Amino acid sequence: MTRRLISSGSTFEQEIGYSRAVVEGDWVFVSGTTGFDYSKMTISDDLLEQTEQCFRNIGAALDEAGASMRDIVRVTYILPEAANFPKCWPVFRKYLGDVRPAAMMLAAGLSDPRMRIEIQVTARRGSGA
Repeated sequence: MTRRLISSGSTFEQEIGYSRAVVEGDWVFVSGTTGFDYSKMTISDDLLEQTEQCFRNIGAALDEAGASMRDIVRVTYILPEAANFPKCWPVFRKYLGDVRPAAMMLAAGLSDPRMRIEIQVTARRGSGA
């Protein structure tokens, strides 16, 4: 198997030393993804806008890997404030409601105080219905 690295172009990837996603066989491991718009290196103050941007960023990485949201088998949500988790549910449902991957939510501090959510996914290419 050939390991392939995918970059979003984020300066964080180069500075920290990680990839947006790693493709290993049919598996796609997408790093914790925040609501930064990497084309502008900006981030909204709004939690739901950040959540939408997370999924756009994840979708772009999956697309480059030859996968889609339908291939997601596991998702981890990380929010600095656990009380905000239910506010995100409609956005989660929009992207993953029919996919229904195994899921976990953690409340933890994130590396930048502007970040209000981070989402990590694992996908298996071709597994989506």
